[in-house]
Amino acid sequence: MWLRAAVAIYEREQVATETALIWSGHGQHRAGRDRRVDGVASLPQCRHPGGTAATASPVQTIASAANRVAKGASVTFEIITPSARPRHRARMVGSRPVSDRTVVLVGTLDTKGSEYAYLRDRLHLHGVRTVLVDVGTLEPPRTEPDIDRREVAAAIGADIDELARARDRGRAVTTMADAAAALVRRLHEEGRCDGVLAAGGSGNTAIATNAMRALPVGIPKLMVSTVAAGDTRGYIGASDIAMMASVTDVAGINTISGRILANAAAAMAGMIDAPAVELGERRPLIAATMFGVTTECVTTAREALEGSGYEVLVFHATGTGGTAMEGLIDSGFIAGVLDITTTELCDQLVGGVLPAGPDRLEVAGRRGSPQVVSLGALDMVNFGPRDTVPAQFEERNLYVHNPSVTLMRTTAEECAELGRIIARKLSGAQGPVSLFVPLKGVSAIDVEGGPFYDPAADEALFEALRENAAPNIEMHELEHNINDAEFARAMAEKLMEYLGGDQA
Repeated sequence: MWLRAAVAIYEREQVATETALIWSGHGQHRAGRDRRVDGVASLPQCRHPGGTAATASPVQTIASAANRVAKGASVTFEIITPSARPRHRARMVGSRPVSDRTVVLVGTLDTKGSEYAYLRDRLHLHGVRTVLVDVGTLEPPRTEPDIDRREVAAAIGADIDELARARDRGRAVTTMADAAAALVRRLHEEGRCDGVLAAGGSGNTAIATNAMRALPVGIPKLMVSTVAAGDTRGYIGASDIAMMASVTDVAGINTISGRILANAAAAMAGMIDAPAVELGERRPLIAATMFGVTTECVTTAREALEGSGYEVLVFHATGTGGTAMEGLIDSGFIAGVLDITTTELCDQLVGGVLPAGPDRLEVAGRRGSPQVVSLGALDMVNFGPRDTVPAQFEERNLYVHNPSVTLMRTTAEECAELGRIIARKLSGAQGPVSLFVPLKGVSAIDVEGGPFYDPAADEALFEALRENAAPNIEMHELEHNINDAEFARAMAEKLMEYLGGDQA
């Protein structure tokens, strides 16, 4: 009830004497008459309505007011700071919150019933609505969901009974992950999902994060997981999911798990109730890719674009960077793409540690987004420390960039294949696309005297592009290294031409 929420805030904040609690409500008196109840409590010294000082504790004063209104009453309370700005505000009806914000809880309730009931109750203490979704398949749910597993499975036409009979955990997780994504997407479109919170092991994490990835960037997503401290790339993908380590297994409510889950509920309540983000006049967003060896190019181009009224988001081309950028492009946030550094294609082709997946360099073209592309760092494949380089590459041209990163020069054969891959991907673009070719080197170390200077490998790349590029690709071959200021400004100017020129 609202009393519990008010007391929880008071106890958590340890509010000062000058802080006030104000409450008002409407409901039936125990005698059956409608009546209002109002009160003010100066915490920790309390005052009843009318200004009479009271020696009762704040909790007793709040409880006294609560007792005047029958269960089911609508009660609003605020905690006010000395500046008179509301610090905490919530509205409760009986024991249920009434808010325009709703958190969707996605859980396997056949194994995590008590844990999700606890999360739900903690969110209610913050005045947040919840929709509890059951994505379990094997045993009966241990707590009552708002949306049962049958309805979840039906979102993609799956048969929950058949899944239960099969008792194939892998198949069940995959199916319910897809179904949860479809359901959560629908709830968001209906205005019933302002954020998603989940907790569990690898199975529940796979299901819930798949649902989270179905939502646009900016919608709060929090996953309390036993695998949060490991490699989470497969769970997060290109989304903005926040992962919280569960420390212990998510198995019952104990001294540790209770605190972790309470913190997660508080974090989610804070995210969805945060003030609206006001950043002033919005400028067209440009997505750019960068590596250490293309920094000068990206910096020069970024400064030119920002000086002309654009906002530039720079993504480090480390696999996750390219994936994140293309996720934003696919979500419709990005007006134009300055894909200077396409090095992730090398790792995908040769087997380096920073691939961005087989669909890299295709999203902007599929969406018809204007893009200006170059060949940044296609002279290198990335590995970890020197002793982690696979044995088959021991005789290759290796360069220790730092103790944690070893680079390997791409060969002429690999460069030719990269040229064919880029030409094929860009040839399918539905929007305007330009490819800028730096004839004097594709990185800061692909220069005369540099460790990766290899004109023959570079020429193999360039020739493959010339031979395979479709007519829709506007090619610009410039007698510059990629980091020359003239090359960078030419790319920026072409992108601005696609986007309508100066926006300042």
